[in-house]
Amino acid sequence: MAKKEVFRVVTRASDGSLKIRDFHSAEMIYRTHTQVGVDDSSTDLDLRGMPIFKGLIGPIPEGKNIARYESHDVFEVMTKEWANASPRRRRRLKPGEVSSEANSED
Repeated sequence: MAKKEVFRVVTRASDGSLKIRDFHSAEMIYRTHTQVGVDDSSTDLDLRGMPIFKGLIGPIPEGKNIARYESHDVFEVMTKEWANASPRRRRRLKPGEVSSEANSED
C-alpha cells in the first residue's frame, strides 16, 4: 500500500519541546490517527497515494523512506523559522583578487 516505510509524526510535548514518533507500518499509525483522505496532488510522486490524517499536515518528504506528518502548530513554527532563516552571504571576488587569493593559499 504505502511506498514509504516510515511514517514520522512530529508534535509538541506538554513542555513545548518537539515530540517525534516513528511508525514502521501503516497499521500502527491507524491505531492512533484517523485517515481522512489520500494525497493525490503532491509534486513528489513518491508521496501520491499516501494517507492524509485528521489534525496533521502532510505527507512531507523527509529522506528517502520517510513520510513526515506535523501538527498544525509545529508546521507553523517550522515554516516561520525556515522563511526567516537568512541565507549565507557569499563574497564575490574582483578579478584582481582571484589570483592573489590563489597565491596566498599555497
